[in-house]
Amino acid sequence: MRSSKPENRVVRLLERGTVAIRNSRFDSVSIRSTGSYVPAGILTNEEIVGNLPTSPEWIVQTLGIRQRRIADSEEYTSDLAARAGLSAIASAGLDPNEIDLVIVATSSACMAQNKMGIRNGCPALDVAAVCSGFLYSITIAGQFIQNGVYDRALVIGADTYSKVTNWNDRNCVFFGDGSGAVVLERVDRVNGMFSSILFADGTGMDDFTVLPTDGYFRMNGRAVYEKATAALPECIRQILCLNSLGLEDVSMIIPHQASAHVLRRTAEILNIPYSRMQTNLEFYANTAGATIPLLLDQANRGGLIHKNDLLLFAAIGAGWTWAATLYRW
Repeated sequence: MRSSKPENRVVRLLERGTVAIRNSRFDSVSIRSTGSYVPAGILTNEEIVGNLPTSPEWIVQTLGIRQRRIADSEEYTSDLAARAGLSAIASAGLDPNEIDLVIVATSSACMAQNKMGIRNGCPALDVAAVCSGFLYSITIAGQFIQNGVYDRALVIGADTYSKVTNWNDRNCVFFGDGSGAVVLERVDRVNGMFSSILFADGTGMDDFTVLPTDGYFRMNGRAVYEKATAALPECIRQILCLNSLGLEDVSMIIPHQASAHVLRRTAEILNIPYSRMQTNLEFYANTAGATIPLLLDQANRGGLIHKNDLLLFAAIGAGWTWAATLYRW
């Protein structure tokens, strides 16, 4: 297979510090379908501000968020993941047992596999890369498919940050719960594109974390903003350069929904209108590892994506992890 040759699978084109940027490029991997699910419960800004040192207006103006979906006490990440996965499977016209591989970002793969009724013994694994987890996961799945190990993979991004949120902390306004999924399959594509770059830097591990003794996330907002507004535009430029493309070639940008503040600054650095950034922050907030597949499914079902459109995904996650992916629809 073409991908078995190192010069085709991984190309050294750019240097970042002392480490070469590795470009995973798949020409036989296609997104067959998308799916998503969000909990029924809605929590508005007005309902949570209480005595917090903020206001509903500030949250809308700065973060772009009016409300978020919240899972109930008996609804878990694996439930959201299973619902999104089944949605994608149904959209593909498949039976759950026609799936060869299940990857969930960021947790609960085996539980989701069971709840979807997949009984064929296919492998299921979690990818813990936080908000970059979905892009990490489709890249891993793409390798398996490109190399001929599996024909079809279900990749899910799902998170329930409400369960690790201190609602008396000002940072509680950022997050909501949700899930999204894609079915990837092996299809030889003429002029197709599926290209990914992945990064990590553990020096930021304490800037967003859940300590075992706390049970709630802690966030250094300034550090998150500074890293996000550096890493997102940087990796977008890098993946375009690696593929000899420019932003004018991109049909749609689907970024991780960190906050409107982050995305506006990213657009400013890239010298593009903020309107080019697809968002669903207003009604779903930051759903962590679910933001990109949830937004992708909404754009797909809304008829906003057309054949041969070039999509650009970019994400930044705690730790730090970050990634960018190009995909020709």
